[in-house]
Order: sequence, then C-alpha cells, then structure tokens
Amino acid sequence: MTTSRETPASVGELCAILRRCDGDGTKVTVVGGNTLRGMGFPPTGEELVLETSALKRIVSYSSADLTVAVQGGCTLKSLASRLKRDGQFVPFDAPKPGEATVGGTLAAGWLGPRRHRYGRPRDLIVGSSIVLADGTLAHAGGMVVKNVAGYDMSRLYVGSFGTLGVLVQANLKTIPLAQAARAFLAPLPEGTRSRAFAQVRTLAVEPSAALWIDGFEKEVPGEPGAEGRLFILLESSEALLERATRDLRSAIGRAGVPETRIIDARARDMLDGIIDAYISTLADRSVTYRVASPPDRSEACALGARDLVRRFALDADTIADIMNGDVVVRASRLETRDLSLKLQVLDDALHQAQPRARIIAGDHPSRGAFNVWGNDPPAIGRMRALKARFDPNAVLNPNRFIGGI
Repeated sequence: MTTSRETPASVGELCAILRRCDGDGTKVTVVGGNTLRGMGFPPTGEELVLETSALKRIVSYSSADLTVAVQGGCTLKSLASRLKRDGQFVPFDAPKPGEATVGGTLAAGWLGPRRHRYGRPRDLIVGSSIVLADGTLAHAGGMVVKNVAGYDMSRLYVGSFGTLGVLVQANLKTIPLAQAARAFLAPLPEGTRSRAFAQVRTLAVEPSAALWIDGFEKEVPGEPGAEGRLFILLESSEALLERATRDLRSAIGRAGVPETRIIDARARDMLDGIIDAYISTLADRSVTYRVASPPDRSEACALGARDLVRRFALDADTIADIMNGDVVVRASRLETRDLSLKLQVLDDALHQAQPRARIIAGDHPSRGAFNVWGNDPPAIGRMRALKARFDPNAVLNPNRFIGGI
C-alpha cells in the first residue's frame, strides 16, 4: 500500500484534504512533531500522513489578559520563547519542546511534572478550533478565561489522540513566570530514599518539580548514589528562593543526604532534559512504560515496577514523580536475543500488577502486540460512541487509540 504525505499551508487546505479523505475512505495519520510516536498502537493501513507543521502561527496574544491563541503546528519552544518576553508561560512540560507541537501535545494528553502547581494543559485551554473528519471547521469556547460555552468541548479533544478531529488552534490561559528558578541534584546514599521522599513532601515552599531518578545515567547529569538521585526545581521570587533553599537543604540533610548540588544557570533547561529522558529509547532494544499512582505511593510503585523488570533479566531505568505520583520505567536489554519474548512476558506481568500502565516510548518491532494503552477503562463504551459520532468512517488515526479506536 502506497502512503502519501501532505502538509497543508492553511486551515482551509486542511479542511479540503479531510473532506476528500472522508469521502473516499482514505485512512489518515495525523502528525505534529512526531515526538510521541512511541505512544499508541503503530499506524496500520495508513494511506495519508497529514502533517500540521506549516500551521505554526501565534494567532493572537494578550499579555494583559493572560491569553494566547496559537495554531496547532506551533512548537512548544516557539510558544515559550514568545511568552517569556512578557514574563509568562504555559506549562506543557513535554519532551523535545523544539520539535513537539501544541496540537500534538494536547492530542496526546501529555501530563508534565509541574501540573500539581500550575495545572494540566487541558485545564488551561479556554477555546479551540478543530477540523472534524468530514472537513468541517468547528469552534469551541473563545479567548476569555471565564468563558463557559464550549469549554468542555475543547477539553474533549485533549487526550483523544487525534481520533476525533485535528486541532488547528488552541486558545490558552497563560501563567506569570516566576522571577527565579533553582535546581538541586542530590545523590542518595543507602537507606535515605524513603526519608528523602517524605521530607520533600513536607517543604513549606512546594517544589515545582521533584523527581527520583534511578538509572538514565547517560540522559540525566549528576552522579547517582546507592539509591539513585533526587532532582528538585524551585520557582519563586528571589527573596523567597533563598529561604526555600535553606529549608530544602535542611530537609534533605535530615533524610541523611550529605551532599546537594545547586544549579542556578539554566535550571528549567535541566528539567526539560529530564523530561526528554522519559521517551529516550535504546534504538529497538527498549520499551518505556508510564504508570499513574497516588503521590504517597510513588516510591512503592516505582520500586515494584523496577524490580519486576529486573525479574525478567532486563535492565531498568526509573523515574518517580514525588509530587504527582507518575512512574516511568524503561525496560531494555543490549542483546537482542530473546528480547521480544522477554518483553511480551514482561508486558503481561506488568499489566497484572498495574492494569493501566501505558507505553510511552519504544521502537521495538513487536510493540504493536503489547498492551500499549493498558486495560480498557470503564468509559470505553462511551469513547467508542464518540468516535462513531465524530468520525463514522474511521478516517482519523484508525485503530491507534485505547481499545483499538
């Protein structure tokens, strides 16, 4: 089967392409920056790859009203650079921001490690423009933060993996950027990990991000201790940052951690680098899972997932989000012999322990045979009904989403 590619230069052109595809049944794979290509079932039977990269304008921006309207193909880095000039940002916190697009990040429903403080991207969307499968351009919400009409419709598209429509414009609430940011790296000696987790949660100034990292030594700087290392990001005013720094170092010291490295220059860039590690692969020799757990269970969840991977004689690299509960575990093996069988057995065992574990990265050729989305959620029937209503001919990203939607 021949696959063609189209990169529409305007929303009208994109509408015309989808209208044609819906009419003749052409199956369409929608691509933004393609940074999260390791999520979802791999494309099968695609006949057209529709790229949104040319739709990259910042349509309007009102710093006084804390709102920005941006086309779906705009990269996260481009948006962040523009907002930073006015001391604002939108906390997407997705991997590879120089390539990742606004539309693709929202469609994937990506959740970043600062959401406990600033909210999820879907909480910040106040309006949208979507091209439906039949080529109709639909609008929801507007540019007013308190707008209610259509608000839930905009959220409906977030996390739908491009199966309901192509997001061509997102209207977003922006957030004032903290004056100062400081990062901390601390190697954890034996017997300190649990105490460090507990101490971080008691800090008077809540960290913007707090991550435990075990492995990922090529991707994340800093020497690990016997129980991995901590990365913490503080964002606040200059005056508050100094007090928060003293409190943090004291808290980590009480956990038995003797050494904490402080990084002022490019502290937020260091967080970006760790988020990139979430989807870092070892060619076709690794598969990375993401598991959601309550924050107070993140350590136990991370250790359970890591030890399960090792039980199958695979290497494990692990990140636990102390503030939000997310756990990322990469299973790999440098030798390819028997790797497919090991990964398949691991996939079954991991989903017995964590039914909703999702694959977020991996180029292994057998990935499509794994349970990439985890077990179907209770709402799967309603999700299928929505797909049938919005895309009755199953043109958009067919069979790639939860339950083969």
